[in-house]
Amino acid sequence: MKNSLFLLILLLTISSCQTRNMGLSKNRNYSVLKDNLDLEEQSRKHQLAGLSLVIFENYKIVYSNQVGLKSMNSKEKIDENTAFSTASITKPITALLCHILEEKGLINLDESIDKYLKRWHLPKSKFTENNSPTWKHFFNHTSGTSQGGFADYYEGDTIPTIKQSLLGQISRYGKEIEFLFTPGTNFEYSGGGYVIVQMALEDTLNKPIAELAEEYIFAPLGMKNTTMIQPNEKGFPTNVAFVHDKDGKVIKSGLPITPQVGASGVWSTPTDLAKLSIEIQNALRNKNNKVISHAIAKKVTEVTALKNAVGGWSYGWQRSVHYNNYDWFMCSGSNTGVGGSIFATMTDGNGFVILANGEKNNRIPVINDTRVKILTMMDWNKKALHEDVLEMPLNLKKQLIGSYDDFLYGQKMETKIVEKNNRLYVQSPFLQHFKGKNDNELLYLKNGLFRIVDYPNLLKIDFSNGKISSVTLIRDHMTVKVPLVNSEKQLL
Repeated sequence: MKNSLFLLILLLTISSCQTRNMGLSKNRNYSVLKDNLDLEEQSRKHQLAGLSLVIFENYKIVYSNQVGLKSMNSKEKIDENTAFSTASITKPITALLCHILEEKGLINLDESIDKYLKRWHLPKSKFTENNSPTWKHFFNHTSGTSQGGFADYYEGDTIPTIKQSLLGQISRYGKEIEFLFTPGTNFEYSGGGYVIVQMALEDTLNKPIAELAEEYIFAPLGMKNTTMIQPNEKGFPTNVAFVHDKDGKVIKSGLPITPQVGASGVWSTPTDLAKLSIEIQNALRNKNNKVISHAIAKKVTEVTALKNAVGGWSYGWQRSVHYNNYDWFMCSGSNTGVGGSIFATMTDGNGFVILANGEKNNRIPVINDTRVKILTMMDWNKKALHEDVLEMPLNLKKQLIGSYDDFLYGQKMETKIVEKNNRLYVQSPFLQHFKGKNDNELLYLKNGLFRIVDYPNLLKIDFSNGKISSVTLIRDHMTVKVPLVNSEKQLL
Protein backbone atom coordinates (compact mmCIF):
# COMPACT_ATOMS: atom_id res chain seq x y z
CA MET A 1 0.00 0.00 0.00
CA LYS A 2 1.50 3.22 -1.07
CA ASN A 3 1.25 6.45 0.78
CA SER A 4 -0.96 9.31 -0.39
CA LEU A 5 -1.60 12.00 -2.97
CA PHE A 6 1.72 13.83 -2.74
CA LEU A 7 3.70 10.62 -3.23
CA LEU A 8 1.68 9.79 -6.31
CA ILE A 9 2.49 13.20 -7.72
CA LEU A 10 6.19 12.60 -7.30
CA LEU A 11 6.13 9.13 -8.82
CA LEU A 12 4.01 9.86 -11.84
CA THR A 13 4.30 12.16 -14.81
CA ILE A 14 1.96 15.04 -14.18
CA SER A 15 -0.27 15.57 -17.18
CA SER A 16 -2.23 18.73 -17.81
CA CYS A 17 -5.75 18.64 -19.15
CA GLN A 18 -7.04 21.09 -21.73
CA THR A 19 -10.67 21.56 -20.74
CA ARG A 20 -13.04 23.51 -22.90
CA ASN A 21 -15.57 25.86 -21.37
CA MET A 22 -18.02 23.35 -19.93
CA GLY A 23 -19.42 25.21 -16.94
CA LEU A 24 -22.89 24.14 -15.86
CA SER A 25 -25.77 26.55 -16.18
CA LYS A 26 -27.05 28.33 -13.09
CA ASN A 27 -30.00 25.96 -12.83
CA ARG A 28 -27.48 23.09 -12.62
CA ASN A 29 -28.36 20.55 -15.27
CA TYR A 30 -26.17 17.77 -13.89
CA SER A 31 -27.07 15.39 -16.72
CA VAL A 32 -24.52 17.11 -18.97
CA LEU A 33 -21.76 15.83 -16.71
CA LYS A 34 -21.94 12.31 -18.12
CA ASP A 35 -21.03 13.22 -21.69
CA ASN A 36 -18.45 15.83 -20.79
CA LEU A 37 -16.65 13.73 -18.18
CA ASP A 38 -16.45 10.91 -20.74
CA LEU A 39 -15.49 8.29 -18.15
CA GLU A 40 -16.06 5.30 -20.42
CA GLU A 41 -13.80 6.61 -23.17
CA GLN A 42 -11.09 7.66 -20.72
CA SER A 43 -11.21 4.24 -19.05
CA ARG A 44 -10.92 2.43 -22.39
CA LYS A 45 -8.06 4.68 -23.44
CA HIS A 46 -6.03 3.88 -20.33
CA GLN A 47 -7.14 0.22 -19.96
CA LEU A 48 -8.77 0.91 -16.60
CA ALA A 49 -11.01 -1.90 -15.38
CA GLY A 50 -13.54 0.36 -13.69
CA LEU A 51 -14.28 3.58 -11.85
CA SER A 52 -16.93 4.95 -9.51
CA LEU A 53 -17.61 8.67 -9.03
CA VAL A 54 -19.87 10.78 -6.82
CA ILE A 55 -20.14 14.59 -6.82
CA PHE A 56 -21.78 16.54 -4.01
CA GLU A 57 -22.83 20.18 -3.87
CA ASN A 58 -24.51 22.28 -1.21
CA TYR A 59 -24.31 19.32 1.23
CA LYS A 60 -26.14 16.92 -1.11
CA ILE A 61 -25.06 14.20 -3.53
CA VAL A 62 -26.00 15.52 -6.97
CA TYR A 63 -24.31 13.11 -9.37
CA SER A 64 -23.21 9.48 -9.40
CA ASN A 65 -21.72 7.45 -12.22
CA GLN A 66 -20.02 4.07 -12.47
CA VAL A 67 -18.24 2.57 -15.47
CA GLY A 68 -16.41 -0.66 -16.11
CA LEU A 69 -16.16 -3.99 -14.37
CA LYS A 70 -15.64 -5.34 -10.88
CA SER A 71 -13.34 -7.98 -12.32
CA MET A 72 -12.09 -8.55 -15.86
CA ASN A 73 -12.56 -12.28 -15.12
CA SER A 74 -16.29 -12.10 -14.43
CA LYS A 75 -17.51 -9.16 -16.54
CA GLU A 76 -19.82 -8.01 -13.70
CA LYS A 77 -20.44 -4.28 -13.93
CA ILE A 78 -19.57 -1.89 -11.12
CA ASP A 79 -22.61 -0.27 -9.51
CA GLU A 80 -22.98 2.45 -6.90
CA ASN A 81 -22.87 -0.16 -4.11
CA THR A 82 -19.59 -1.74 -5.26
CA ALA A 83 -16.95 -1.30 -2.56
CA PHE A 84 -13.28 -0.64 -3.33
CA SER A 85 -10.20 -1.01 -1.18
CA THR A 86 -9.54 2.62 -0.18
CA ALA A 87 -5.99 2.21 1.20
CA SER A 88 -4.84 5.40 2.96
CA ILE A 89 -8.28 6.99 2.90
CA THR A 90 -8.60 4.81 6.00
CA LYS A 91 -6.30 7.09 7.99
CA PRO A 92 -8.64 10.09 8.49
CA ILE A 93 -11.41 7.61 9.36
CA THR A 94 -9.24 6.05 12.06
CA ALA A 95 -8.35 9.50 13.41
CA LEU A 96 -12.04 10.46 13.41
CA LEU A 97 -12.95 7.27 15.26
CA CYS A 98 -10.41 8.07 17.98
CA HIS A 99 -11.82 11.58 18.43
CA ILE A 100 -15.35 10.20 18.77
CA LEU A 101 -14.15 7.70 21.38
CA GLU A 102 -12.40 10.49 23.25
CA GLU A 103 -15.57 12.59 23.27
CA LYS A 104 -17.33 9.61 24.85
CA GLY A 105 -14.68 9.54 27.59
CA LEU A 106 -13.08 6.24 26.54
CA ILE A 107 -9.57 7.50 25.72
CA ASN A 108 -7.53 10.70 26.09
CA LEU A 109 -5.75 11.71 22.91
CA ASP A 110 -3.40 14.10 24.72
CA GLU A 111 -1.90 11.29 26.78
CA SER A 112 1.07 9.16 25.81
CA ILE A 113 -0.19 6.39 23.56
CA ASP A 114 2.22 3.94 25.17
CA LYS A 115 0.11 3.71 28.32
CA TYR A 116 -2.72 2.25 26.20
CA LEU A 117 -0.58 -0.48 24.63
CA LYS A 118 -0.50 -4.05 26.05
CA ARG A 119 0.69 -6.49 23.36
CA TRP A 120 3.74 -4.37 22.52
CA HIS A 121 5.30 -1.10 23.67
CA LEU A 122 6.99 1.75 21.88
CA PRO A 123 10.68 1.04 21.25
CA LYS A 124 13.15 2.97 23.37
CA SER A 125 14.69 5.92 21.58
CA LYS A 126 16.73 8.99 22.37
CA PHE A 127 14.01 10.97 20.61
CA THR A 128 11.26 9.88 23.03
CA GLU A 129 13.09 9.76 26.38
CA ASN A 130 11.51 13.05 27.42
CA ASN A 131 8.91 13.33 24.67
CA SER A 132 6.62 10.32 24.62
CA PRO A 133 4.27 10.73 21.64
CA THR A 134 0.56 11.24 22.18
CA TRP A 135 -2.17 9.80 19.94
CA LYS A 136 -2.34 13.10 18.05
CA HIS A 137 1.28 12.89 16.94
CA PHE A 138 0.38 9.75 14.99
CA PHE A 139 -2.71 11.27 13.35
CA ASN A 140 -0.79 14.09 11.63
CA HIS A 141 2.40 12.09 10.97
CA THR A 142 4.55 14.07 13.40
CA SER A 143 5.27 11.12 15.72
CA GLY A 144 8.57 10.45 13.98
CA THR A 145 7.84 6.77 13.33
CA SER A 146 9.10 4.86 10.30
CA GLN A 147 7.23 2.37 8.07
CA GLY A 148 5.54 4.45 5.39
CA GLY A 149 3.37 1.78 3.75
CA PHE A 150 2.96 -1.97 3.48
CA ALA A 151 2.98 -4.86 1.04
CA ASP A 152 -0.21 -6.64 0.01
CA TYR A 153 -1.38 -10.08 1.12
CA TYR A 154 -3.79 -12.45 -0.57
CA GLU A 155 -5.62 -15.69 0.09
CA GLY A 156 -3.05 -18.41 0.72
CA ASP A 157 -0.42 -16.02 2.08
CA THR A 158 0.70 -16.11 5.71
CA ILE A 159 -0.95 -13.03 7.18
CA PRO A 160 1.14 -11.28 9.87
CA THR A 161 -0.32 -9.94 13.09
CA ILE A 162 -0.05 -6.24 13.76
CA LYS A 163 2.53 -7.02 16.45
CA GLN A 164 4.66 -8.76 13.82
CA SER A 165 4.10 -5.77 11.55
CA LEU A 166 5.42 -3.35 14.20
CA LEU A 167 8.35 -5.68 14.92
CA GLY A 168 9.26 -5.46 11.25
CA GLN A 169 8.63 -9.15 10.63
CA ILE A 170 7.09 -8.31 7.25
CA SER A 171 8.34 -7.67 3.73
CA ARG A 172 9.85 -4.24 2.99
CA TYR A 173 11.29 -3.72 6.45
CA GLY A 174 13.04 -6.44 8.42
CA LYS A 175 13.43 -4.40 11.60
CA GLU A 176 11.18 -2.99 14.29
CA ILE A 177 9.44 0.32 13.69
CA GLU A 178 11.65 3.13 15.00
CA PHE A 179 11.63 6.85 15.76
CA LEU A 180 13.40 9.14 13.30
CA PHE A 181 13.03 12.44 15.19
CA THR A 182 11.55 13.96 18.34
CA PRO A 183 7.73 13.74 18.20
CA GLY A 184 6.12 17.00 17.14
CA THR A 185 9.23 18.52 15.53
CA ASN A 186 8.88 17.33 11.93
CA PHE A 187 6.68 15.43 9.48
CA GLU A 188 7.20 11.89 8.16
CA TYR A 189 4.32 10.01 6.54
CA SER A 190 3.94 6.82 8.57
CA GLY A 191 1.45 4.04 8.02
CA GLY A 192 3.18 2.27 10.89
CA GLY A 193 2.08 5.06 13.20
CA TYR A 194 -1.54 4.22 12.43
CA VAL A 195 -0.86 0.56 13.19
CA ILE A 196 0.23 1.70 16.66
CA VAL A 197 -3.08 3.58 16.94
CA GLN A 198 -4.98 0.44 15.91
CA MET A 199 -3.20 -1.62 18.54
CA ALA A 200 -3.82 0.99 21.25
CA LEU A 201 -7.56 1.04 20.45
CA GLU A 202 -7.90 -2.72 20.42
CA ASP A 203 -5.79 -3.25 23.56
CA THR A 204 -7.77 -0.64 25.48
CA LEU A 205 -11.32 -1.36 24.35
CA ASN A 206 -10.95 -5.11 23.76
CA LYS A 207 -12.64 -4.96 20.36
CA PRO A 208 -11.30 -5.16 16.80
CA ILE A 209 -11.03 -1.76 15.14
CA ALA A 210 -13.52 -3.00 12.52
CA GLU A 211 -16.21 -3.39 15.20
CA LEU A 212 -15.46 0.02 16.69
CA ALA A 213 -15.67 1.77 13.32
CA GLU A 214 -18.94 0.01 12.49
CA GLU A 215 -20.46 0.91 15.85
CA TYR A 216 -19.43 4.55 16.04
CA ILE A 217 -19.18 5.70 12.39
CA PHE A 218 -20.40 3.40 9.63
CA ALA A 219 -23.73 2.25 11.08
CA PRO A 220 -24.78 5.64 12.54
CA LEU A 221 -24.04 7.38 9.21
CA GLY A 222 -25.79 4.72 7.12
CA MET A 223 -22.56 3.75 5.37
CA LYS A 224 -23.98 0.34 4.47
CA ASN A 225 -21.26 -0.57 1.98
CA THR A 226 -18.29 0.36 4.15
CA THR A 227 -16.29 -1.94 6.38
CA MET A 228 -12.91 -2.59 7.96
CA ILE A 229 -13.54 -6.34 7.79
CA GLN A 230 -10.98 -8.02 5.51
CA PRO A 231 -11.50 -10.52 2.65
CA ASN A 232 -10.33 -13.44 4.82
CA GLU A 233 -12.86 -12.64 7.59
CA LYS A 234 -16.53 -13.43 8.11
CA GLY A 235 -18.82 -10.60 7.06
CA PHE A 236 -16.72 -9.29 4.17
CA PRO A 237 -19.03 -7.89 1.45
CA THR A 238 -19.59 -9.69 -1.85
CA ASN A 239 -20.15 -6.63 -4.07
CA VAL A 240 -16.53 -5.49 -4.36
CA ALA A 241 -14.07 -4.31 -7.00
CA PHE A 242 -11.09 -6.59 -7.63
CA VAL A 243 -7.58 -5.17 -8.03
CA HIS A 244 -5.94 -5.19 -11.47
CA ASP A 245 -2.39 -4.84 -12.77
CA LYS A 246 -1.15 -2.48 -15.50
CA ASP A 247 -2.24 -4.94 -18.19
CA GLY A 248 -5.78 -5.03 -16.84
CA LYS A 249 -5.46 -8.50 -15.34
CA VAL A 250 -6.75 -9.46 -11.89
CA ILE A 251 -3.90 -9.68 -9.36
CA LYS A 252 -3.82 -13.11 -7.69
CA SER A 253 -7.22 -13.59 -5.96
CA GLY A 254 -8.07 -9.95 -6.65
CA LEU A 255 -8.86 -9.16 -3.01
CA PRO A 256 -5.97 -7.69 -1.01
CA ILE A 257 -5.93 -8.53 2.70
CA THR A 258 -4.76 -5.77 5.02
CA PRO A 259 -3.68 -6.68 8.55
CA GLN A 260 -2.70 -3.03 9.12
CA VAL A 261 -6.40 -2.18 9.20
CA GLY A 262 -6.10 1.19 10.97
CA ALA A 263 -3.70 2.43 8.32
CA SER A 264 -5.32 1.17 5.13
CA GLY A 265 -8.02 -1.42 5.69
CA VAL A 266 -11.29 0.33 4.82
CA TRP A 267 -13.41 -0.90 1.90
CA SER A 268 -16.02 1.63 0.78
CA THR A 269 -17.93 3.31 -2.04
CA PRO A 270 -17.83 6.92 -3.25
CA THR A 271 -21.44 7.29 -2.07
CA ASP A 272 -20.55 6.27 1.49
CA LEU A 273 -17.39 8.40 1.54
CA ALA A 274 -19.46 11.33 0.26
CA LYS A 275 -21.88 10.78 3.17
CA LEU A 276 -18.93 10.93 5.56
CA SER A 277 -17.53 14.07 3.92
CA ILE A 278 -20.91 15.82 3.99
CA GLU A 279 -21.34 14.90 7.66
CA ILE A 280 -17.99 16.56 8.42
CA GLN A 281 -18.98 19.59 6.35
CA ASN A 282 -22.30 19.85 8.20
CA ALA A 283 -20.51 19.47 11.51
CA LEU A 284 -18.11 22.27 10.58
CA ARG A 285 -21.08 24.62 10.14
CA ASN A 286 -22.82 22.96 13.14
CA LYS A 287 -25.99 22.25 11.18
CA ASN A 288 -27.67 18.96 10.18
CA ASN A 289 -24.80 16.91 11.62
CA LYS A 290 -26.03 13.71 13.26
CA VAL A 291 -22.94 11.77 14.36
CA ILE A 292 -19.90 14.05 14.31
CA SER A 293 -19.94 17.01 16.67
CA HIS A 294 -18.92 20.52 15.68
CA ALA A 295 -15.97 20.31 18.08
CA ILE A 296 -14.68 17.08 16.56
CA ALA A 297 -15.05 18.32 12.97
CA LYS A 298 -12.96 21.37 13.82
CA LYS A 299 -10.32 19.27 15.56
CA VAL A 300 -9.86 16.67 12.82
CA THR A 301 -9.63 19.24 9.99
CA GLU A 302 -7.52 21.88 11.74
CA VAL A 303 -4.02 22.27 10.27
CA THR A 304 -1.67 20.94 12.94
CA ALA A 305 1.46 20.17 10.88
CA LEU A 306 3.18 22.63 8.57
CA LYS A 307 6.91 21.90 8.60
CA ASN A 308 7.69 19.61 5.64
CA ALA A 309 4.00 18.64 5.71
CA VAL A 310 3.19 19.14 2.02
CA GLY A 311 1.55 22.52 2.49
CA GLY A 312 -0.44 21.55 5.56
CA TRP A 313 -1.80 18.47 7.31
CA SER A 314 -4.53 17.93 9.87
CA TYR A 315 -5.50 14.77 11.75
CA GLY A 316 -5.62 12.43 8.77
CA TRP A 317 -6.58 14.99 6.13
CA GLN A 318 -4.29 16.84 3.75
CA ARG A 319 -4.95 20.61 3.74
CA SER A 320 -2.72 21.87 0.94
CA VAL A 321 -4.85 23.71 -1.64
CA HIS A 322 -7.08 26.77 -1.73
CA TYR A 323 -8.73 26.33 -5.10
CA ASN A 324 -11.15 29.12 -6.13
CA ASN A 325 -10.93 30.67 -2.65
CA TYR A 326 -12.08 27.45 -0.98
CA ASP A 327 -10.01 25.59 1.57
CA TRP A 328 -10.20 21.86 0.94
CA PHE A 329 -9.77 18.80 3.10
CA MET A 330 -8.66 15.86 1.03
CA CYS A 331 -7.16 12.40 1.16
CA SER A 332 -5.96 9.91 -1.42
CA GLY A 333 -5.24 6.23 -1.15
CA SER A 334 -3.12 3.99 -3.35
CA ASN A 335 -2.91 0.24 -3.08
CA THR A 336 -1.47 -2.05 -5.74
CA GLY A 337 -4.14 -2.16 -8.41
CA VAL A 338 -6.67 0.19 -6.77
CA GLY A 339 -6.96 3.72 -5.41
CA GLY A 340 -8.82 7.00 -5.33
CA SER A 341 -9.43 10.32 -3.64
CA ILE A 342 -11.77 12.45 -1.56
CA PHE A 343 -11.87 16.21 -2.23
CA ALA A 344 -14.19 18.33 -0.06
CA THR A 345 -14.53 22.06 0.64
CA MET A 346 -14.36 23.30 4.22
CA THR A 347 -17.46 25.43 3.60
CA ASP A 348 -20.57 25.28 1.36
CA GLY A 349 -20.68 21.47 1.13
CA ASN A 350 -19.03 20.83 -2.24
CA GLY A 351 -16.74 18.03 -3.37
CA PHE A 352 -16.31 14.67 -5.06
CA VAL A 353 -15.05 11.14 -4.46
CA ILE A 354 -13.39 8.92 -7.07
CA LEU A 355 -12.38 5.27 -6.65
CA ALA A 356 -10.90 3.08 -9.41
CA ASN A 357 -9.73 -0.52 -9.67
CA GLY A 358 -6.59 -0.35 -11.79
CA GLU A 359 -2.86 0.16 -11.38
CA LYS A 360 -1.42 3.68 -11.10
CA ASN A 361 -0.55 4.05 -14.78
CA ASN A 362 -4.12 3.13 -15.70
CA ARG A 363 -6.15 4.98 -13.07
CA ILE A 364 -4.16 8.15 -12.35
CA PRO A 365 -4.56 9.73 -15.83
CA VAL A 366 -8.32 9.06 -15.68
CA ILE A 367 -8.64 10.42 -12.13
CA ASN A 368 -6.57 13.51 -13.03
CA ASP A 369 -8.64 14.21 -16.13
CA THR A 370 -11.90 13.72 -14.22
CA ARG A 371 -10.85 15.95 -11.32
CA VAL A 372 -9.85 18.86 -13.56
CA LYS A 373 -13.05 18.61 -15.59
CA ILE A 374 -15.18 18.53 -12.43
CA LEU A 375 -13.49 21.63 -11.02
CA THR A 376 -13.97 23.40 -14.34
CA MET A 377 -17.58 22.38 -14.93
CA MET A 378 -18.88 22.80 -11.40
CA ASP A 379 -17.21 26.22 -11.19
CA TRP A 380 -17.23 26.30 -7.40
CA ASN A 381 -15.97 29.80 -6.71
CA LYS A 382 -16.21 31.36 -3.28
CA LYS A 383 -16.21 35.13 -3.01
CA ALA A 384 -12.78 36.21 -1.82
CA LEU A 385 -12.43 38.11 1.41
CA HIS A 386 -11.37 41.70 0.96
CA GLU A 387 -7.65 42.17 1.29
CA ASP A 388 -5.37 45.11 0.59
CA VAL A 389 -3.28 44.19 -2.45
CA LEU A 390 -0.49 46.57 -3.47
CA GLU A 391 1.13 47.17 -6.82
CA MET A 392 4.42 45.33 -6.69
CA PRO A 393 7.48 47.60 -7.14
CA LEU A 394 9.64 46.84 -10.18
CA ASN A 395 12.78 46.20 -8.13
CA LEU A 396 10.88 43.73 -5.93
CA LYS A 397 9.61 41.86 -9.00
CA LYS A 398 13.17 41.49 -10.29
CA GLN A 399 14.30 40.09 -6.95
CA LEU A 400 11.52 37.50 -6.91
CA ILE A 401 11.76 36.13 -10.46
CA GLY A 402 13.68 32.86 -10.66
CA SER A 403 13.70 29.09 -10.21
CA TYR A 404 13.66 27.56 -6.74
CA ASP A 405 13.59 24.31 -4.90
CA ASP A 406 10.01 23.67 -3.82
CA PHE A 407 9.41 26.05 -0.91
CA LEU A 408 5.62 25.59 -1.06
CA TYR A 409 5.32 21.85 -0.44
CA GLY A 410 8.85 20.71 0.40
CA GLN A 411 8.87 17.93 -2.21
CA LYS A 412 12.06 18.85 -4.14
CA MET A 413 10.09 19.88 -7.22
CA GLU A 414 11.25 22.90 -9.20
CA THR A 415 9.05 25.91 -8.45
CA LYS A 416 9.32 29.05 -10.56
CA ILE A 417 8.30 32.69 -10.21
CA VAL A 418 7.76 34.14 -13.68
CA GLU A 419 6.45 37.40 -15.11
CA LYS A 420 3.49 37.57 -17.47
CA ASN A 421 1.79 40.78 -18.55
CA ASN A 422 3.54 42.75 -15.78
CA ARG A 423 2.31 40.35 -13.11
CA LEU A 424 4.15 37.60 -11.25
CA TYR A 425 2.98 34.00 -11.23
CA VAL A 426 4.17 30.96 -9.31
CA GLN A 427 4.47 27.73 -11.29
CA SER A 428 4.21 24.66 -9.07
CA PRO A 429 3.90 21.03 -10.26
CA PHE A 430 1.62 20.30 -7.30
CA LEU A 431 -0.85 23.07 -8.19
CA GLN A 432 -0.56 22.07 -11.84
CA HIS A 433 -1.59 18.56 -10.84
CA PHE A 434 -4.59 19.70 -8.84
CA LYS A 435 -5.96 22.39 -11.15
CA GLY A 436 -4.78 21.32 -14.60
CA LYS A 437 -3.29 24.78 -15.13
CA ASN A 438 -0.34 26.67 -13.76
CA ASP A 439 -1.18 30.37 -13.47
CA ASN A 440 -1.07 31.05 -9.74
CA GLU A 441 -0.65 34.80 -9.31
CA LEU A 442 1.69 36.08 -6.61
CA LEU A 443 0.03 38.98 -4.77
CA TYR A 444 1.82 41.57 -2.65
CA LEU A 445 -0.21 42.50 0.44
CA LYS A 446 -0.27 45.72 2.40
CA ASN A 447 1.18 44.08 5.50
CA GLY A 448 4.32 43.08 3.60
CA LEU A 449 3.27 39.47 3.19
CA PHE A 450 2.61 37.61 -0.05
CA ARG A 451 -0.23 35.36 -1.13
CA ILE A 452 -0.36 32.91 -4.01
CA VAL A 453 -3.74 32.38 -5.64
CA ASP A 454 -5.02 28.86 -4.86
CA TYR A 455 -2.29 28.22 -2.27
CA PRO A 456 -3.43 28.21 1.38
CA ASN A 457 -0.39 29.60 3.23
CA LEU A 458 0.70 33.20 3.44
CA LEU A 459 4.37 33.92 2.70
CA LYS A 460 6.91 36.18 4.35
CA ILE A 461 9.93 36.54 2.07
CA ASP A 462 13.37 37.57 3.34
CA PHE A 463 16.17 38.83 1.15
CA SER A 464 19.96 38.85 1.34
CA ASN A 465 22.20 40.65 -1.17
CA GLY A 466 19.22 41.30 -3.40
CA LYS A 467 18.15 37.67 -3.58
CA ILE A 468 15.64 35.57 -1.67
CA SER A 469 17.28 33.98 1.37
CA SER A 470 14.27 32.37 3.03
CA VAL A 471 10.50 32.02 2.87
CA THR A 472 8.35 31.75 5.99
CA LEU A 473 5.05 29.91 5.53
CA ILE A 474 2.20 31.16 7.72
CA ARG A 475 -1.00 29.23 8.40
CA ASP A 476 -3.33 30.31 11.20
CA HIS A 477 -1.15 30.21 14.35
CA MET A 478 1.64 28.19 12.70
CA THR A 479 4.82 29.37 10.96
CA VAL A 480 7.75 27.54 9.41
CA LYS A 481 10.86 29.08 7.88
CA VAL A 482 12.22 27.54 4.69
CA PRO A 483 15.83 28.57 3.91
CA LEU A 484 16.82 29.03 0.26
CA VAL A 485 20.48 28.80 -0.75
CA ASN A 486 21.67 30.90 -3.70
CA SER A 487 23.59 29.48 -6.65
CA GLU A 488 24.88 30.98 -9.89
CA LYS A 489 22.09 29.67 -12.11
CA GLN A 490 19.16 29.60 -9.74
CA LEU A 491 18.08 29.86 -6.15
CA LEU A 492 17.93 26.41 -4.62
